Amino acid sequence: MKWRLVFAALLCMTGSLQGQFSGDVLGSHDMGPGGTSPVKGGLPPCQFCHAPHSGNSKGPLWAQTYSTQIYNLYRSTTDPAQTMEQPPIGAPSSLCLSCHDGTVAPGQTIPYGKLQTQGTMSASDILGTSLQNSHPFSFNKLKDQADLVASLISKGQPQDPLQRVTLINGNVECESCHNPHVQNVDTTSLNFLVRNNAGGAMCLSCHATSPRTVNSLKNQLVSWPNGVHATISNAILPAANVGPYATVAQNACTSCHVQHNANGPARLLRGATPAPANMDSYTQNCITCHNGNRNISPSVANVYAEFSKYSYHPYPSGNSTHDTAEAILVNNNRHATCADCHNGHGAQQTTAFAAPPLLRPSQNAVNGISASDGITPVTPAVNQYENCLRCHGSSTGKATTSKFGYLPVRYVANPADPNNVITQFAATASSSHPVTHTNSSSYPQPSLLPYMSQLNGTSQGRLMGIQIFCTDCHNSDDNREFGGLGPSGPHGSKWPHLLERRYELSQAPGRGQRITNLFPNPDLSVNGPYAMCGKCHDLPGNIIKNTSWSQHSAHINSGFTCSTCHTAHGIAGRNGTVSGDRLVDFDLNVVAPNGGAPISYNGNTGTCALVCHEVAHNANGTVGTATAAPRSGSSPRP
Repeated sequence: MKWRLVFAALLCMTGSLQGQFSGDVLGSHDMGPGGTSPVKGGLPPCQFCHAPHSGNSKGPLWAQTYSTQIYNLYRSTTDPAQTMEQPPIGAPSSLCLSCHDGTVAPGQTIPYGKLQTQGTMSASDILGTSLQNSHPFSFNKLKDQADLVASLISKGQPQDPLQRVTLINGNVECESCHNPHVQNVDTTSLNFLVRNNAGGAMCLSCHATSPRTVNSLKNQLVSWPNGVHATISNAILPAANVGPYATVAQNACTSCHVQHNANGPARLLRGATPAPANMDSYTQNCITCHNGNRNISPSVANVYAEFSKYSYHPYPSGNSTHDTAEAILVNNNRHATCADCHNGHGAQQTTAFAAPPLLRPSQNAVNGISASDGITPVTPAVNQYENCLRCHGSSTGKATTSKFGYLPVRYVANPADPNNVITQFAATASSSHPVTHTNSSSYPQPSLLPYMSQLNGTSQGRLMGIQIFCTDCHNSDDNREFGGLGPSGPHGSKWPHLLERRYELSQAPGRGQRITNLFPNPDLSVNGPYAMCGKCHDLPGNIIKNTSWSQHSAHINSGFTCSTCHTAHGIAGRNGTVSGDRLVDFDLNVVAPNGGAPISYNGNTGTCALVCHEVAHNANGTVGTATAAPRSGSSPRP
């Protein structure tokens, strides 16, 4: 009698569901002879899963043979204490896995034996036995973390106003998100979802966007509601494979994350289709929309084209991979993936370019390092330079690589870490470009233009102001902030050192010897060797006219570049003979001592003592025959 009541209940349930929804509510779970499943057999639809007689006692009269596989479960580096356990046989998720782990074919029933079926399950419906790439479930004990809604742990209740997303026996199971009896609750995403997930509504039933701190960790989803990926209405084509909905905002979380069969275990990132070779999962997760193709309409700037240029921020590779749980100060593992400089949850569209030093909206909610000590994390970063200092400050493992072009060796350098730009920009520096603080130089700056020049070299750009961005020099050569059509930011450039414009650096085969790349009577326009400096400094109206220094014209017309005498960032150290005023710090690959005397510079008289280009400069301002000691292995020229 009992089985009759259960079977009648199943029939009533099916009839009730059909009364609520039009069409075949079982969808691809209808494996009956006339069903819509890719696998079909001879039983009525319900009896492939449920048996009115002889069902397995561990499940709801379960007919399908259970899988006995041991699964490789999801793990997270951001919350290692959150652990999963093997789904117990007969438990809710075990029922689903009896078909969806791919080890037991549909139709292998307990009461009827192996049924004859036609067709096969689609590959996307098979999760396999490695569940690292699927949303975690079957928690050993669900533990609180900052990005979960508070009621999920305290009351066992998700924040779903429809009350359809639920915990099963206090746990996340397949049925928390899926209703196996109704495929079309969400008529766009036909994945047996318990509710419509447009705008990430189902995801946000458990994942909080309110400020929370758990175990000293802040909720990183706080900025999501106003982020560009949650609000932008650009259409997304099905071929992009970033979710089933029509726009980026409707796809929301599924634009970047996939619930099952993700590109990799890290954060369930979706990745590109097809996946690019030799590209980490974090980077390729953004490529689908940001590579200038027609997957998104209107299209967005082609960021990935920048990475094919002369210099670019390198992708993570080998042992330099990115992980969300890594320290904010990136030590011994320098890399540059999108997630280092952009927060996909909080990034906003940049529609206007404000004055420095504040972060641009596209970098909203990223992490940074304090310029005051080079160690203290700033979460989130407030100023742009704080984000850059994750790698370019006190972090260890920094290296000088030839792929970015020639680098000078400065006379007054920081011997402990010459690549630490914090010391170069510090308020204690003798002089510096005003990046981390306003310029405190006592000298006037007559060469500064009132406005930075655009990329065309003639139109006015942003007001000069009292501070500058790192990206005012290190920027894509076609960036739209200064009049180009490409993406803004230091993604890639056709010029060395990720510089926005041409900047030649004087080079010599040996100290004091003739410079090999002179530019006599140079082009002072945006096409010339001084273009980067000419963005802010009046070259033809000031520098060449000796307004700042009486010998500028002679040196520039002879073809010397700024790098021979000036450093670009700032003077990190101190030296008794070179004060570092006006960014004067000689390149030791080019200049040499004059006889036995040390290299020197007198800012008051504008004179120096050194040998450059086989010419001896004397402290009294005169020049004469070179007596420089050559580099080891080279000989002086007559």
